[in-house]
Amino acid sequence: MKLGKDFVTGTNRNLTSWKSPNDPSVGHYVDYIDTNGYPQAFLRQGSVMQIRFGPWNGNRFSGEPNERSNPIYSIEFVFNQKEVYYKFELKSSVVQIICLKWDGIIEMLHWNNRSQDWFVYSTGLIENCNRYGICGPNGICDINKIPPCSCMDGFEPKHEDEWNMADWSSGCQLKIPLDCQAAEVFWKMRGMKFPDTRKSWYNQSMTLGECEIACKKNCSCTAYANLDIKRGGSGCLLWFGELMDLKACEDSQDLYIRMPDSLLKGLTGVSEPGFNKMIRVLVIVFSFLLTLLGLSLAVYASNMKKKRSSMKGRGRRVPSIDRHYSDVEKEDLQLNFFSLSQIAKATNNFSINNKLGEGGFGPVYKGVLENGQEIAVKQLSETSEQGYDEFYNEVICVGRLQHRNLVKILGYCMDGDERILIYEYMSNKSLDLFLFDENRSSMLEWPQRFDIIHGIARGILYLHHDSRLRIIHRDLKASNILLDHNMTPKISDFGIAREFGGNETTSKTKKVVGTYGYISPEYAIHGRFSIKSDVFSFGVLVLEMVSGKKNRDFSCEDVSDNLLGHAWRLYIEGKGLELMSPTLCNSCIVSEVKRTIHVGLLCVQNLAQDRPTMSSVVMMLNGDGALPPPKQPAFFVEEGLPPNKRFAAVDEATITMLEPR
Repeated sequence: MKLGKDFVTGTNRNLTSWKSPNDPSVGHYVDYIDTNGYPQAFLRQGSVMQIRFGPWNGNRFSGEPNERSNPIYSIEFVFNQKEVYYKFELKSSVVQIICLKWDGIIEMLHWNNRSQDWFVYSTGLIENCNRYGICGPNGICDINKIPPCSCMDGFEPKHEDEWNMADWSSGCQLKIPLDCQAAEVFWKMRGMKFPDTRKSWYNQSMTLGECEIACKKNCSCTAYANLDIKRGGSGCLLWFGELMDLKACEDSQDLYIRMPDSLLKGLTGVSEPGFNKMIRVLVIVFSFLLTLLGLSLAVYASNMKKKRSSMKGRGRRVPSIDRHYSDVEKEDLQLNFFSLSQIAKATNNFSINNKLGEGGFGPVYKGVLENGQEIAVKQLSETSEQGYDEFYNEVICVGRLQHRNLVKILGYCMDGDERILIYEYMSNKSLDLFLFDENRSSMLEWPQRFDIIHGIARGILYLHHDSRLRIIHRDLKASNILLDHNMTPKISDFGIAREFGGNETTSKTKKVVGTYGYISPEYAIHGRFSIKSDVFSFGVLVLEMVSGKKNRDFSCEDVSDNLLGHAWRLYIEGKGLELMSPTLCNSCIVSEVKRTIHVGLLCVQNLAQDRPTMSSVVMMLNGDGALPPPKQPAFFVEEGLPPNKRFAAVDEATITMLEPR
């Protein structure tokens, strides 16, 4: 049996405990694979993490004992675009089961023909250091020490008084904080279970050297390591922020932890390969490159001056071109740079026959590269209200994000005044082409719609909480959800997204952007936006997915409601299922539809503070517990209000300049 997740169907295969030794109903413990960041297995009691099995390193789960070859079974771990799972493959006639007991103990049982009974072959006991995060952030648990918790060399307890009382939950901190200004190097540690990877980034093809360079370039990166220890090591795993759930063990894999150079005197294993030997060569090469760069900049400045004069009157914000070009280059996003001739050849010289559609940014064309790869080419139009700022924003934003529910950018082109983005090609185009088309909508049965809702929710959760950045999309709508050949949803169009840093949770602007019908009231009226703005847009999308109707174009014969108001009236009258599209009657699961509508109404509540976060939304969609009652949605029109106070539907175009009242 595969234990894991099928990305194509959305199926999760988990181990779930009984409620008690004699009650086989669903219990409190779940053993599952978490796919946030690099996949890893967890044992959870309710919502509390009990045990984390470290990431797979090519031979075993990090931190677990070496699995010696045996004649009974082997362990296999598979992770690709379609699925992630692990399984125990039997190699003999032994009858074996793995059982998650009602008390959270995982047992491997073998059948004994002689005694005609099961006997325990092995057990996953919860010893102290296996408890998740017992020593807090940056703390190490060692079962052979008393007390078991300590800080890594160069670190100290955050709250010494708490540690002296055996309360280690606050964890450790560097004695000298990282600031990306002073010299910083990496300390190589061995004999350590890898930290929690839910907030990690990974690349399966990079070398260890490339991995170190990638970590050095990002001030938020705190550690790096190889993914796979086989064949001398390959792949890259980066951690950001505090390192959680460290445990001393017999693991022979190296973990490189970022530290200020001044802290590493007396420590061994510093990762500075060949630095001192190469310093003179680097100084000479650097001096030569500076001279060459000066000459190149002089030529470039002369060319750009000519281009600016030729571009006057064309409606583009010319003064920002040089800045954006250099900013994109500085980011070193490992994106491919495509020449204009390459793109012209791929799209048959931007042929009308290759045109897929047109949005606020400009036309989109289908292209085929010389290697046969299909691409989508998004060209900034001269008449577009968007411009270089949006182009730069999308390159930087999407280039630094990686999630299966976000569209993947392959590269870009900047040639003269041309600004072009190259994306992976989505064969099923956008969600709105299915959802709001009378013929195609019948192809979207309820299980598929429910999977798409889940995928969108996971993508937004990644943007808000799990990515290296906190991103507010600000233009979530059906036309910005693309569908690949497996109908997996991909959030696209990050041209007007905003990055939040640190503890920033809300912002205000005089330039309201987005699409009417999806914009939250506090944003449309006061210019205030936050993660709750995206939650509102998601709620509108959910109700559109259930009903198959556009919020902006919805009309009801009896009352002047938009879709949100109509859903609210049906809910308070106990007729919520009437919102569902008739095409779903034969495929729907009534309880799922009711719960989805309920979650949608919670997301579109009028006040931002009443709306749930996306982490709560994902839990509510996945769970079956009681939900809080929703309050009145935004833009709801009570009967009797004068017409000029009612919410008006407008067209679907993304607005980029709207002064709030």
